[in-house]
Amino acid sequence: MNDMNTCSSKVVMDLETLNRTNAQGCPACGRKFSLGDTAVLACGAWDEGPRYIHENEAVLDTQTSRYFERRYYASLNART
Repeated sequence: MNDMNTCSSKVVMDLETLNRTNAQGCPACGRKFSLGDTAVLACGAWDEGPRYIHENEAVLDTQTSRYFERRYYASLNART
């Protein structure tokens, strides 16, 4: 299960963050990050816990103040 307590970071991609994350690209959309892109640490259906994704691929849950990948968030809400 995802560690929900670590899903609240928002960053502008700098060179260091870009080098750490761009090998895999964005797990939500598959595109690579670019310098200056806004990314958020979001929970999703992937097994590795929260990961950086493009901000436009994320939903901010106002009740928990955490970001979720859009499709994952929709699936969570469909269950309730």
